[in-house]
Amino acid sequence: MSQDLSDDAPLIHDLIGIGFGPSNVAMAIALSEHNAGVGPQEAVTAHFFEQQPRFGWHRGMLIDDATMQVSFLKDLVTLRNPASEYSFLCYLQSRGRLIDFVNHKNLFPLRVEFHDYFEWAAAKVDDMVSYGSEVVAVRPVLRDGAIEYVDVTARAGSELVVHRARNLVIGTGLRPQMPEGVDRTERIWHTSELLTRVAALGGADPSRFIVVGAGQSAAENVAFLHRTFPRAEVCAVFSRYGYSPADDSGFANRIFDPSAVDEYFTAPEEIKRKLIEYHANTNYSVVDIDLIDDLYRQEYQEKVLGTERLRFLKVSRLADVAETPDHVRVTVESLVTGEKEALAADALVYATGYRSADGLGLLGDVEKYCRRDGLGRVRVARDYRVESEPELRCGIYLQGGTEHTHGITSSLLSNTAVRVGEILRSIVAHGRVPVPASRTAPTL
Repeated sequence: MSQDLSDDAPLIHDLIGIGFGPSNVAMAIALSEHNAGVGPQEAVTAHFFEQQPRFGWHRGMLIDDATMQVSFLKDLVTLRNPASEYSFLCYLQSRGRLIDFVNHKNLFPLRVEFHDYFEWAAAKVDDMVSYGSEVVAVRPVLRDGAIEYVDVTARAGSELVVHRARNLVIGTGLRPQMPEGVDRTERIWHTSELLTRVAALGGADPSRFIVVGAGQSAAENVAFLHRTFPRAEVCAVFSRYGYSPADDSGFANRIFDPSAVDEYFTAPEEIKRKLIEYHANTNYSVVDIDLIDDLYRQEYQEKVLGTERLRFLKVSRLADVAETPDHVRVTVESLVTGEKEALAADALVYATGYRSADGLGLLGDVEKYCRRDGLGRVRVARDYRVESEPELRCGIYLQGGTEHTHGITSSLLSNTAVRVGEILRSIVAHGRVPVPASRTAPTL
């Protein structure tokens, strides 16, 4: 355990952010706005590390006609600060499209446009981030017998840097999830890499794709592959009768209200489980109704014309998958009759969702001071600060992986602007230990 508090110790930041996706970009913006309204002594110092060489958010799914599933008003700032200069509307004004967007009469921008907004916002605070830097170690630092700080080591190429922090904000995002025992290859894809894999096909003329899954990403993949490869058959395999529409009605959407986080957090465990069950159809394994209608219309039209390239293999599962140099061979089994159909495809696409990255897995020796519940889940306070043993005074905050404590909306884009404001208030409220401003971060 490090106990280095000498004069040549690293510069001490009020917080270090791990990851620089939308959540920590919003965090950096909240810090910037806070610091603009206070004096130098009250300013919060911060630095972020991002493994990617530049900002990127689900780049493999930036299909040209795919739209956001949340309102543009749920951007990085508006629900926290409607007057912010970092809002989506300010972005539109800077791009010369504000009037055009208003005339469009649509709450849901193109996904590629919202990604451009994220890049625009991230560029405004890029003085706080080191891109191409992977955090490889977090080590505790003792002060008066307690862990007051952590040293964060990041690797950029062959160079290692160490920064010291009073607080960590972990926003490492989501990781693509594949079925157990299935690895991604050149012919077996996850939906997150769709555009990259399609581009790699070059001038190939595929004859069949198979897409497994029944959520939004699965449906978008089916539609994209069907129109992009007009001579290919696209087979959708799912265990239900078809795609289920997302419930985005006004009452159901209250599950995404900031106040719903308070209600979920204080609810008994039994009620928490029921709330997840009641409202899973707002977010999980559901599809936009317009896309459902488009796919059904396309399937019916092909039946009429006798040119069936779009096939929906309902109430079925993949019983076997084998890859050859030229194809992926699968066996599709009916869950009702047990009947099996063998298919050979140029690519097999799994729309099997994502899992939260294990943020605490980065903490090394610090992790043992973080408390867990009876099911082994990390215990998180209402302000997103990990509950810890008294010896750990350094704050550990999570931007993700808090559904079990804070509910469906807690880690989604819908709540990002509000969440980062709550984390910032908590960091300020816990106070900071003044240190000499002359300390600099060494290069190892």
